[in-house]
Amino acid sequence: MTAAPAPAPQDAVTVVGIGAEGWPGVPEASRALLRGADVVFGGPRQLDLLPAECAAARVPWPSPLRPALPGLLAAHAGRRRVVLASGDPMFYGIGRTLTELLGPEAVHVVPHPSSVAYACARLGWAREDVDVVSVVGRPLARVAAALHPRRRLLVLGSGPATPAEVAALLRARGFGPSRVRVLEQLGGPRERTSPETTADEWDAPAADPLHIVAVECRRAPAALRLGAVPGLPDEAYAHDGQLTKRYPRALTLAALAPAPGEVLWDVGGGSGSIAIEWLRTHPSCRAYSVERDPARAARITANADSLGVPALRVVTGAAPAALAGLPTPDAVFIGGGLTTPGLLDACWAALPAGGRLVANTVTLESEAVLSAARKRYGGELVRLSVAHAIPVGGFTGWRQAMPLTQWLVEKTPSGADTP
Repeated sequence: MTAAPAPAPQDAVTVVGIGAEGWPGVPEASRALLRGADVVFGGPRQLDLLPAECAAARVPWPSPLRPALPGLLAAHAGRRRVVLASGDPMFYGIGRTLTELLGPEAVHVVPHPSSVAYACARLGWAREDVDVVSVVGRPLARVAAALHPRRRLLVLGSGPATPAEVAALLRARGFGPSRVRVLEQLGGPRERTSPETTADEWDAPAADPLHIVAVECRRAPAALRLGAVPGLPDEAYAHDGQLTKRYPRALTLAALAPAPGEVLWDVGGGSGSIAIEWLRTHPSCRAYSVERDPARAARITANADSLGVPALRVVTGAAPAALAGLPTPDAVFIGGGLTTPGLLDACWAALPAGGRLVANTVTLESEAVLSAARKRYGGELVRLSVAHAIPVGGFTGWRQAMPLTQWLVEKTPSGADTP
């Protein structure tokens, strides 16, 4: 027996999940909510799944949806409003949009099993061991950040061509040997799972629009290995020499200390490596890379796509003027332009209490700026030195890279500066 959902608050919008099986798979408690509705909102595919006994007015979502939502819901205020959603409304669904718009107290959600739950059940994969990436309304390049050998990945498809596009991305990123399957219409009478093949061998026809791509990741032997922590190989980046090298980069990210949901300003982006590896630490992180050279700015965008973080925002312009209007940062990295008048002070002023600022330099002039800043704001100065072993005739010697000076400082809640 299915338990009835908790009663919705007065005038709340109720969101009911429905699967590919349609009305036969809807629990009686959810059926009662749909029968009692005055108006039901949803996509045309979901609304077509309702039987005649649901007599409510059916209102398909407009496109674009989000700007129209407030007016659409307000037009039906005072009526029993139900939103019909695919699967679990709070998993890449309309439930999140509604709670952000109206507040959680004004939205009553009755979920249905998600397509991911069905896929894991069909494949015998434990949900906690599976990475999920949605490309519905999002760039396909996001998949690249989840590619690690032996990981299992579910990609929520955005259209019939998604499986072929995923296979092409796997090949391009050195994961052609990965095993690929497509699961269509999960939970419905037309459910189907394709035969398993590799991305290298993929030649299947277009998929049903309602599908998931299952990937068991396998890296080709010659492909560049990209780890899950900062300090990717320099070869992972296209650059013109303006690149924070691997070992200083790893130490810089450690100093910046990204945490989920935080925002970074990467000032003097160069090749974008600091912002890109900040974003790779957690999918909820955000970053803005400020680069005055248009060719380098375009290269940053290409590097971000290649390394699976297409959400990186690239601002083409000279700082500090180009910083105007950017969201408040949790951390700022200055990789170039330290001698520009007003730049460091503008970055410091933008930081809230608890924000971190890290600046790197290899020149005496910029080092003098950092030394003066440390006297004003506190913090810590560190000298980093890296040497690489190289052939010297028939022997091996050390080649010393230019020493790098790094300044790290954190704003305290009181406004004083903490070393």
